[in-house]
Amino acid sequence: MTDIRALVTGGGSGIGLATAEAFAARGWQVACLDLNPPGDPFIAVKADVTDDDQVRAAVAEAAERMGGLDVLVNNAGIGAQGTIEDNPDAEWQRVFDVNVLGMVRVSRAALPYLRESGHASIVNTCSIAATAGLPNRALYSATKGAVLSLTLAMAADHVREGIRVNCVNPGTADTPWVGRLLDAADDPEAERAALNARQPMGRMVSAREVAAAITYLAGPEAGATTGTSLAVDGGMQGLRLRPSNEVHTPQEEAKS
Repeated sequence: MTDIRALVTGGGSGIGLATAEAFAARGWQVACLDLNPPGDPFIAVKADVTDDDQVRAAVAEAAERMGGLDVLVNNAGIGAQGTIEDNPDAEWQRVFDVNVLGMVRVSRAALPYLRESGHASIVNTCSIAATAGLPNRALYSATKGAVLSLTLAMAADHVREGIRVNCVNPGTADTPWVGRLLDAADDPEAERAALNARQPMGRMVSAREVAAAITYLAGPEAGATTGTSLAVDGGMQGLRLRPSNEVHTPQEEAKS
């Protein structure tokens, strides 16, 4: 189908921009909601997801300019580092306001238009942090755990309205935010090597790979899929590999 109308939050960079580009490549109409949204070929709508009035106005503008709305990608989010001791209440509230309540606000504003679609879908950007304990990521992990639960609840609430709701769980992705973290590290190259090594495939996930998963979940090919989380994590969640220096070939095992 090429007549799909999609809204992507956080569409100005990283996974959001890669998703918008993937949608456009399929011939879909795409609006990007961001503090700094990209221009052509996308419809740019500017909004802060922590401001309900801005969100409602931006979603209404996007739907009006596209003639409706079939797909919503809730991708806008911010990162956080530290244990539970390292961030004050205000920072916890700020990150939850963007990562969780931001999805609530945009979805709430979009629902009237999605109900009219007949083949609507919502895809939330979650994280490996929702399903695996990562060090120094307490606040971020808590928000993504909430996103995973929210996805399931939304899927149950809206399945009979013809709206599918799923999420993607990326591993560590090579995005501008991760790039900034690496730049701030004492040894950026060593930190990059560590992030690559902790994923079984030996590298970080690309924004385009995550976008491909979002495109599948958003599109008609996934018409029977709702309430699902799709991991795009290089095997990080499900695989438990032996250290490489302990791996033996079948021939070596036979000789032992």
